[in-house]
Amino acid sequence: MLNRILSPAIKDIFNLIQYAGIVFLVFTLSCSGDSGSSENIPTQVFPAVEAVQARFGSLPLIQRLSGIVEAENQVEIYPEISAVIEEVFVENGDQVKKGGPLVRLRDKEFQERMKQAAAGYQIAVAQLKQAEARLNEVKSELKRTEALSEQGLASPTELEMVQTRAIAAEADVELAKARLEQAEATVEERRETLSQTIIRSPINGTVGNRNAEVGMLVTGNTRLFTLGQLDDVRINVILTDHMLSDIQEGQRTEILSEHTSQGILQAPLSRISPFLNPVSHSTEAEIDLKNPNQELKPGMFVTVDIFYGESEQAILVPLSALFENPATGVTGVYVTQEKFNEELVLGSTTDPSLSLSEPVDFEFKAVEILAKGRMEAGIRGIEEDQWVVTLGQNLLGGEAGKARVRPVKWAWVERLQYLQREDLMESLFLQQETTKDSSLINR
Repeated sequence: MLNRILSPAIKDIFNLIQYAGIVFLVFTLSCSGDSGSSENIPTQVFPAVEAVQARFGSLPLIQRLSGIVEAENQVEIYPEISAVIEEVFVENGDQVKKGGPLVRLRDKEFQERMKQAAAGYQIAVAQLKQAEARLNEVKSELKRTEALSEQGLASPTELEMVQTRAIAAEADVELAKARLEQAEATVEERRETLSQTIIRSPINGTVGNRNAEVGMLVTGNTRLFTLGQLDDVRINVILTDHMLSDIQEGQRTEILSEHTSQGILQAPLSRISPFLNPVSHSTEAEIDLKNPNQELKPGMFVTVDIFYGESEQAILVPLSALFENPATGVTGVYVTQEKFNEELVLGSTTDPSLSLSEPVDFEFKAVEILAKGRMEAGIRGIEEDQWVVTLGQNLLGGEAGKARVRPVKWAWVERLQYLQREDLMESLFLQQETTKDSSLINR
């Protein structure tokens, strides 16, 4: 029943705890015995350790940076006018469509201004008609005066006066037209301002950071919401000018976050801004990432590893194999010349078998660390394919010793290295609670 309840990760930890318990039991039995009884025959018991086979290869060159998650098309919503909020249509987490209403502001005074603009437009239309009628009247009078002047029945002064009135009438028409255009522009401006009392979504997205309440007076500096598309996110990282010689667009990146169930996420480096800050001499790089489960939230901090090359080839061992000898302070590894049956080697998945080899000899060898990666180190001082202890070095002690071996593969060691201490404690508490519940059910 317990196996059905525990998750695969918790089962891995549970098996590790079982194995550690066996190691502790073996070590305890080797130290126990009734010293006061002459009939007690001492039996040599050897400690148990885990070991993996060293390999030859190169370490990836990694630049580790901190990144900040941002939603695709993330935008903050501000009002364009100052008014009191009368209605809020959305809450945090709501999905909105482009053009959908978010907030309605009080529009009474904007309605009044619209009416005034419309009235001004009607006045301008009437003034233009009046000016055009006056112009037509003066043009008719000018035509008659010109005919009389040709017959000598009108003096030059009378003709000049009528011509002047005709020019003035034409100017009045032009002025009326200009006023009409001004009135039209005012109407359009007031209509646009009135439409801004309904604040609408500029994108399809999710609502967050709500800062809008009914009755609140808002201005152009009041942030009301943040909108963004959470199915796709963007990771922003800062690059210094020294990094730009190695880091380029398209390089592989890994995003690590304790908030995702997928573990390590991979994506190429999407783009790098070519403009550097003149003060900090740094620039921004962006990584586009799919976020179908929406586990990455805008504003989260994540760890970003950018892979920009490989180191020189060397002997590779897991980081957990490195051991500082407490007697000398020298860093090294415990190695054996023994070869193990392939059937005994534990793979990357949970294996209930805790079979151990016969006791083999281990020797402590000091090593030179050439480079360190996230899970492994490149060293000099041992040979390729030698088996090195990754768990239980403290049970060996000294420069040499014997131990029973549980041989494992690299994937198993890396999986254990990836488990964080807080995850182990959380799983232990869950296991204890599950065990208690199971015991209560079985009563």
